[in-house]
Amino acid sequence: MNLNLNVKERLANYRRVLQVARKPSGDEYRKIAKVCAMGMLAIGMIGFATYSVAILFVG
Repeated sequence: MNLNLNVKERLANYRRVLQVARKPSGDEYRKIAKVCAMGMLAIGMIGFATYSVAILFVG
């Protein structure tokens, strides 16, 4: 019986979240894209620097 109640509570929570959620605006999409691009660029630069240092030391 506890499992059935747990499922009902979860479904109620999911429904509540979906009612509150909204579609992001175009400006929010652009901001998210900028942040993701900067993160990928930073990770790429760190990887390139690590690779370059490894090449210098290892040969």
